Amino acid sequence: MFMRQHNTGMDSLQKLSNLHINDKILSKKHFHVDWPDMEKILNGEKSGSFPRFGRRRTKFELETSSFKLENVKPKELDDNHVTGSDEIMLEHGLSYDQMLEQVDRFIESLVSARDKSISPEIPDIVEPFLKMIDSRIATYERREASAKFGHNQDEDSSFFEAVTRLSKMVHCLDEFTKDSVANGCSNRAGSVFQHAMSMLETEFQAILDIWKRNCNVTIMDSKTPKTPKQSVFNSNQPEIETEFPYFPPGSKVVMKEVATVMIFAGHESECCVAYTALRLNALHAEFSKQEYENINMEDFQRMEWATQEGEIDNWVHIVKYCTTNLFSVERKLCYSIFEHAPIAQRLFCDLATSLTIKLLNFPNALLLIKQYSTEKLFKFLDIYETLCDLISVIGNDLSAKDLIPKTQCKIGEAAVSILCELKDSIKNDNGRIPVANGAVHPLTRYTMNYLKYACEYKDTLEKIYRQHKDETDGSTKQEPKNATENNGESTNTPHFAKELMLVMDLLDANIDTKSKLYRDPSLRYIFLMNNGRYMLQKIKSSNNINEVMGDEWLWKQSSDLRQYHKNYQRETWGKVLQCMSHEGLQVNGKVSKSTLKERFKSFNAMFDEIHKTQTAWIVSDEQLKSELRVSISAVVIPAYRAFLGRFSSHFNKGKQQEKYMKYQPEDIEGLIDELFEGTVASIGRRHGFNVVKN
Repeated sequence: MFMRQHNTGMDSLQKLSNLHINDKILSKKHFHVDWPDMEKILNGEKSGSFPRFGRRRTKFELETSSFKLENVKPKELDDNHVTGSDEIMLEHGLSYDQMLEQVDRFIESLVSARDKSISPEIPDIVEPFLKMIDSRIATYERREASAKFGHNQDEDSSFFEAVTRLSKMVHCLDEFTKDSVANGCSNRAGSVFQHAMSMLETEFQAILDIWKRNCNVTIMDSKTPKTPKQSVFNSNQPEIETEFPYFPPGSKVVMKEVATVMIFAGHESECCVAYTALRLNALHAEFSKQEYENINMEDFQRMEWATQEGEIDNWVHIVKYCTTNLFSVERKLCYSIFEHAPIAQRLFCDLATSLTIKLLNFPNALLLIKQYSTEKLFKFLDIYETLCDLISVIGNDLSAKDLIPKTQCKIGEAAVSILCELKDSIKNDNGRIPVANGAVHPLTRYTMNYLKYACEYKDTLEKIYRQHKDETDGSTKQEPKNATENNGESTNTPHFAKELMLVMDLLDANIDTKSKLYRDPSLRYIFLMNNGRYMLQKIKSSNNINEVMGDEWLWKQSSDLRQYHKNYQRETWGKVLQCMSHEGLQVNGKVSKSTLKERFKSFNAMFDEIHKTQTAWIVSDEQLKSELRVSISAVVIPAYRAFLGRFSSHFNKGKQQEKYMKYQPEDIEGLIDELFEGTVASIGRRHGFNVVKN
């Protein structure tokens, strides 16, 4: 880094800025980019010709212009470093300090002159001073284009000091419009000044372009020896930055000094246009390096969704790179080069706005497709959240504050449309073929997994639905005083929670309709239990969806499942239990053996049919399956054991008992444990029982 050990050009600039300028000076309140000039710079051309001599300077340059020059004491040039400019000073018997002191006195006389029709006498020192600057410019221009400055910081500092004085001199001479001598001097000084400004602008652009070479060098071996073509900036520091923006440390110092001199001299516009144009080039190149390019809209529309997902992931990556790295680095660079904060902020604002427009082209192109199938929701939510991050990092720095929010709002509306598509797909799922064996319906699986994943974005979706409601209503309405005033629905319920409950209600209604496709009432209740239990377990297994649905929904769902369970037991095992009823077994006070035989035969037939049928039925939830088996056993086995114990003595031991009392209680328990496995079993073959045929 350049370390100043004396009053540098910037120190002198600050002192010069204290010179009093009369009230006729014009000031430029705002920097305005000349886009034709910008295009020339992007094409490698100069921004245009400078004025013949001193221009009116901007408000920034004149804000602190009230200074006395007698204390300006620039450092002497190194006696061992003799240049053409040194020879000029030696020829006139002057040191560098002495020359500048005489120039300062001349400038003071111009400023203090009250009569602007006649200029003070032009001292002999002016011409050697102009020749010295011309000589310095020639020396710089003989050097390679990418490193005019940075070889000798004392030499650079003295040059900036001289150009600063030249700028002040030209400006002051310009006020003596009626004095021919002053005009002649002004023309001569203006010509040198123009030459100096042209060289400074060219060098400013050249240094700004260093990133191109350094970006390429970063892929080389870090041990590659330095070559003459590499940067000369501060050779004691690392040669280059290996990360964006790829500037050698010393180059930033030089750019700051050049920019400060140019702006003080009235060339803020040229300096800022050059900076903006070349930094845009660098930023767009960095986008390319990160593999982000503008996508052709027609090509994008023809892509399969899987390919589009990949492009969305790439976009999210580059935006995150911008929010975590690129924008902060570019802001820091602006403020390190332009020490006047309003100029730095304005330049960064222009750059950030340009990059943001480039970034927003992608989601805006995605919105034009308008094919909002349900699987696209989560990528749209990723985009929405990424835009939230972009707003938090850069939103206040953009020239158009609503630039990102407009796109973000459209993405949010697309997400709302996608969830509407989900609701429509549930309502319109009118398949007339029941799912085999009462299993969980694919619609239930899809919807619950979809909602579980969606609830990982619950905060984002809440924000989207709140914004959607505000826009739909036109403005946020005042909540009613009674929190349950709106048809019994709590107005305190979050917007997304209401939407989620609506989806669940639609799913419940659809599943209830599909359950009626089963002719067997028992299977209908198995189907309802399977689907209801699947919904319940999905919600319990995720804190996010559980939090959104709330305890009230969980309680209601559990209550519905208990009712389905009771209904199943009544439909399936009610008639079986009737077979073991004591009613109707006695005739004239005695047990009717024929009636008893019929009861055992009916029990065996019913149980065999239930086992054969319901072994094929599916209950995929192990806990529900166990609960069903335990509840069946608790009802059937005690009743069967009591019936068997009381009436088995009415049959002769041996074949008669084997014929009618087909099962022992432990056999019943084992067969119940085979229910709901989704398999087909033959009781006779598996247990060796004789089948009663009549």
